[in-house]
This record gives sequence, C-alpha cells and structure tokens, in this order.
Amino acid sequence: IRFFLPLMITGLLQTPEYARASLANFPGDHPQAIARRLDRQANLYNGAKRFTFVLTEAAVRWQLCEPRVMAVQMGRLASLSQLPNIRLGVIPLDRFVPDGALNTFTVYDERLATAETFGGVIMMRDPRDVGYHLQLFEFFERYAVFEESARTLLNSYTQAFRSAAL
Repeated sequence: IRFFLPLMITGLLQTPEYARASLANFPGDHPQAIARRLDRQANLYNGAKRFTFVLTEAAVRWQLCEPRVMAVQMGRLASLSQLPNIRLGVIPLDRFVPDGALNTFTVYDERLATAETFGGVIMMRDPRDVGYHLQLFEFFERYAVFEESARTLLNSYTQAFRSAAL
C-alpha cells in the first residue's frame, strides 16, 4: 500500500493526541473514530503487508497540535520507519521537485487507488487511473529521503518542537 501525504499525517501513523486534534473541527463521535484509527494501526505490524509512506516536510511539520505533542508524533514516525515492512520517506522543503503536490492519494495495488478531498474519498478502479497514480507515486518517491536520512530529518523536527515547547 502506497500513501502520498503532502498535507497531513495519515491516521495509520497518528498518535492518539494527533488523531484527536485532526478530528477536532469535524462533527461526529471522536472517541469512536480515534479508537478505529488506532485499531487499524495493528495492520502496520502485519509482516505480510508492505507499506510505503511518502510525506512532504510540510505535512510532517504542520503544527496541528502543541509542540510537545508534535515532538511525540515525530518520534512515532521515526520508530515506525524502522519496521521491516514499512518504508517512510520525507520530501524536504529545500529539495527541488519539478511538479506540485495537489492532494493526498493512496494506491492499494494495481486495482485500486483513492484520492482524498474535503468532500470525501474518490475511489478509482479504472486501470488507467490506477496506473497514473502509481506513476505519480513513483515520481514523488524519487524526491524523498528514506531510512536513516528520514530519521535524521524527523529527529531534527523533534528537537525543534521540543525547543518550542519550553
């Protein structure tokens, strides 16, 4: 499963505090929605599933929560990036990327891609749409840093948030 996240950290990667903040301005049963998000996170530990997350630095550093909560969220991203079935990359803001990131999308396999908008989720099953999103994902993936380089970036963001919390 491939996630391109230009604007926000996805529920699969969120700490409970970040999840709470991400839902604060939406109607609904927040405790139940947070519980469902956290339950779905068990999938990350299923070694039979493989995940690649590509996030922009803007998505990672968007201060949705107070700095101390953001520092914990950065630690969560760094620790998840060490799981053998997870590739987590960050596209740094100082990296030249010759195209803009318009929206979040996920490619589940060669049969399904989704795109998220404020109005809901668009599901695409046409092989041309899925193929296009696979190509788009590969394009953005080329500009991301992974593994130790990503963890170094995340750790620098953690330190910045901790400093801001003082």
